Amino acid sequence: PQYGLVFDAGSTHTALYIYRWPADKENGTGIVSQVEACTVSGPGISSYADDPAGAGASLKSCLDKAMKIVPAEQQRETPTYLGATAGMRLLREQNSTKAEQVFAEVAKAIGEYPVDFRGARILTGNEEGSFSWITVNYLLETLIKFSFAEKWEHPRETEVLGALDLGGASTQITFQPGVAIEDKNTSVFFRLYGTNYSLYTHSYLCYGQTQALKRLLAALRQGSSSPQQISHPCYPKGYQENITTADLYDSPCVHAPSTPSPAQVLTVTGTGDPAACSTAIQKLFNFTCGANRTCGFNEVYQPPVRGQFFAFAGFYYTFHFLNLTSRQSLSDVNSTVQTFCKKNWAELVETFPQEKQYLHMYCSMAIYILTLLLDGYKFNEYTWSNIHFSQQAANTDIGWTLGFMLNFTNMIPTEALEHVKGHQPGLWAGAVSFIVLAIV
Repeated sequence: PQYGLVFDAGSTHTALYIYRWPADKENGTGIVSQVEACTVSGPGISSYADDPAGAGASLKSCLDKAMKIVPAEQQRETPTYLGATAGMRLLREQNSTKAEQVFAEVAKAIGEYPVDFRGARILTGNEEGSFSWITVNYLLETLIKFSFAEKWEHPRETEVLGALDLGGASTQITFQPGVAIEDKNTSVFFRLYGTNYSLYTHSYLCYGQTQALKRLLAALRQGSSSPQQISHPCYPKGYQENITTADLYDSPCVHAPSTPSPAQVLTVTGTGDPAACSTAIQKLFNFTCGANRTCGFNEVYQPPVRGQFFAFAGFYYTFHFLNLTSRQSLSDVNSTVQTFCKKNWAELVETFPQEKQYLHMYCSMAIYILTLLLDGYKFNEYTWSNIHFSQQAANTDIGWTLGFMLNFTNMIPTEALEHVKGHQPGLWAGAVSFIVLAIV
């Protein structure tokens, strides 16, 4: 077997995925399997802007693990990539020199290992969305399938699935629409296994969970009568935390008031009011569309959603915590979220003692996800049942890394493999008879 390594350098954390596939079926599909996923300890690499060497050092424990898995004689031929997403996009916007220094240190650290390192780079939002789409459809065998007759076949009557991704700093939607795509900036074209796919894809920067909730906090502070005291309707009643203005305004997504004093400490108090929470979250979006135009939000063109969708990453983690990944109806989802959001802090801590770190945020994340899917991407009570909340497909984590590796190692041929077929038996019989007669 051959191996491939891909680092997913997200805004909140980094993970290394180790893939394996049989060498003799490199152009096949349903063949690449995930051997291991190693989570790098510490925050995402964009957090090391002031300590770039720390970004490189953080990757070493996962690389050491990979070296124990990939046989020593194959390590030098193992393609290794690092793809960074919205966290590094934001850092590049803020300070491109610091972003380059982080990449230089990351490349230096990976370069110390005996692998075929093919570079570290920032993915565009469209690449992130479309590689996730390839991963989902590759794993679920909607692009091509190995049949019982031991042939690669394009599955008949099989619809490809859409992909919904929610990271810390951005969110992506990718699907095959039923209409022509009007805005070429949201269009991506693939020819995979001899079939053309024209996809709609868009990435919304600053609408990932971490950045959206930071923007929510900043908006609540702006609307507060006392700038040091913030009432938070999405946090449970009885919960209180302190945050500095430096932490709140440390991102280009969050617009600071003219002169924030960085050392100022703000007290955030939960009020546990889901209706007020929903109203506050809706203000983070602009839902109006231009005339004669369908759109998602912020006036970005989007055709109507179509077909089945896989919702993973942040969508899955929050809904999994709330036990909402079993295809519940929209009304059941709404009532579960409402009930959870009305619980006070003492009740929550007693019920979920293991989850204390993120416990105060699950209500705001759940209402944010519902707002994004229903008001943003325009799912409704009928199309809601088409969304599958899932972390994995075919025992493999869903995300952009597998699609990225398949694309860059050319394991997906652009044309279908040609099948060499013999002639029909009748033709052979006729030809043999003709030769015998000719000889006679």
